[in-house]
Amino acid sequence: MKFRRSERLIDMTNYLLEHPRQLVSLTFFSERYKSAKSSISEDLAIIKETFEQRGIGTLQTVPGAAGGVKFQIKVTDEEAKPFITELCEQMASPDRLLPGGYLFMTDILGDPSIVKRVGRLFASAFAETQIDVVMTVATKGISLAYAVASYLNVPVVIVRRDSKVTEGSTVSINYVSGSTKRIQTMLLSKRSLAEGSKVLIVDDFMKAGGTVNGMVSLLEEFKAHVAGIAVLVEAEKTEERLVDEYLSLVRLSDVDEKEKKIKVSEGNYFNK
Repeated sequence: MKFRRSERLIDMTNYLLEHPRQLVSLTFFSERYKSAKSSISEDLAIIKETFEQRGIGTLQTVPGAAGGVKFQIKVTDEEAKPFITELCEQMASPDRLLPGGYLFMTDILGDPSIVKRVGRLFASAFAETQIDVVMTVATKGISLAYAVASYLNVPVVIVRRDSKVTEGSTVSINYVSGSTKRIQTMLLSKRSLAEGSKVLIVDDFMKAGGTVNGMVSLLEEFKAHVAGIAVLVEAEKTEERLVDEYLSLVRLSDVDEKEKKIKVSEGNYFNK
């Protein structure tokens, strides 16, 4: 069955969106649609132009016999700005205030449309970084981790605070919580992470950074490497930040529990 150009364009677009950062050869598309490689190249040029004009992403061309094209997610600052502003407005609602200066975020982390857009922003920021795995700690950051991983086309590993029989043998470490200064434990299944993996750490909220720092220490036990750190919300007023290099969308600047006022601002996303 020979595809018409309109059919090819739709199917190719769908395939590329579902396989981000995967190198796809022209031969694959040529055989898939029973079309000449010259026609496939013209189709890809149309898709690339449309992706870039609409802010969807871009197609990278890899030359050579083993080459092809690779879709990379890319979000422009013009697209990211209104979304982050909207997030700040939602976070600033006094109803979100919890004891200790924390924010109620379950509704946001449970909203697929918001989580998906956050995933696109983080994936775009690290699109050019070699990443093998996205890591988070159970439980609130899991939805964010999967959203990011879906755009980077990599697996997710979940660090836990207690052992599960289904995890098999594990590696555990003790770490000091940055906010409470208490010693806590986190662990990861030995089968979850290959030695030398390049890992993007994703979390929903970072106060002093103790949990994130714990994950960094855990990676050292696996001889893995930190490729980047991304958090949805960071607390600005902390006595000692345990993590220096990270990306954030929203910054919790000030909390007045008595007056029930929350002051938030943009994180450092646009400084990347």
